[in-house]
Amino acid sequence: MMEMEAPQSVSIIIPCLNERENIPIVVERLEALLIHRKWEAVFVDDDSTDGSIEVLMNLARMKPHVRFIRRIGRRGLSSACLEGMATSVADIFAVMDCDLQHDETILPKMLAAFEENPSLELAVGTRYAGEGGGVGNWSKARVFISRLATNLGSLARKTELSDPMSGFFAIRREVFEQTVRQMTGKGFKILLDMVLSAGRPLKTREFAYQFRTRQHGESKLDIVVGFEYLYLLADKIFGRFVPVSFVVYVLAGLSGLFLHLATLGILFRYVGIAFVSAQLTATLVAMVSNFLVNNSVTFRQQRLKGAMLLPGLLAYIAICGLGAIVNVQASEYLFQNHIPWWFAGAAGALVGAVWNYAVSTQIVWTWLPGILRNSSKPK
Repeated sequence: MMEMEAPQSVSIIIPCLNERENIPIVVERLEALLIHRKWEAVFVDDDSTDGSIEVLMNLARMKPHVRFIRRIGRRGLSSACLEGMATSVADIFAVMDCDLQHDETILPKMLAAFEENPSLELAVGTRYAGEGGGVGNWSKARVFISRLATNLGSLARKTELSDPMSGFFAIRREVFEQTVRQMTGKGFKILLDMVLSAGRPLKTREFAYQFRTRQHGESKLDIVVGFEYLYLLADKIFGRFVPVSFVVYVLAGLSGLFLHLATLGILFRYVGIAFVSAQLTATLVAMVSNFLVNNSVTFRQQRLKGAMLLPGLLAYIAICGLGAIVNVQASEYLFQNHIPWWFAGAAGALVGAVWNYAVSTQIVWTWLPGILRNSSKPK
């Protein structure tokens, strides 16, 4: 008979954004369930605006097993969970949502499984396997999308899971330490990111639960979350060859090219504007389109908002203007050295795209936001 390990310390990592009503309920339920354990709840708040911070402050002052991290200027469930784990000294990390949709009553069983089996590395709450699992009142369309995403995930992962999209799981510290530097830390699917980054099958056990309906607050899911999921899969499959963010950046550029040609054709052929003026207008329209698409998709985690949008757009246009010069200079150099015109043109376009991506990443979505935030602080 296998000997049970002594009870281990547990950090329950709870990412949250505008969950004021749910936070006290989560704490109350965890206190009732984990009364005989050494545990802490680590709330990682992405700068909520609904009063969640005040609630967390009051709870942290009153309860020694409750603490929180307040992130300013950073968003994302996966990165929030990783930051929470990185600040903890616990043996086991559990991750659950703050919206009360995860059934916390299975958490004691998940934690006990690590003591029952010292080789266990990952315990996962599943909606799709075992007796009692389910997705509640999800629509057929949402069930289909979730199943499709699960099947797509099987293309890259080595650990067999019935619900790799689950956001409710517990993992040993050792696995976190082994995988954290290989993870993308992007999007909402941290469990999938973790098992894909492990590079080997993990020893797992699944626990069925019924997914609940949200009672308070608003869902954070939107269409871009779906893009982030595809981005994660692509990064794990192809990321060793070329940065996926660069591929997305190029695709955004192609959409801008089609918009450029459409705008040019309408203004020149049908409106009757002079070609040079139409070309200039179409170029600006394409640049604005590329900026907005990249800001919403490619660089969603660092996206600019409010007063930062206009300076970011102007910087992006300036960088792309220089990129056009780089493009022309590179292609002209190749052409003058007897390289075929089509290859010279394509190479110049590629050099320009790499320039735009590398420089705009560092300036528009990294350096500029920091400068603007610092300049807006009271002196």
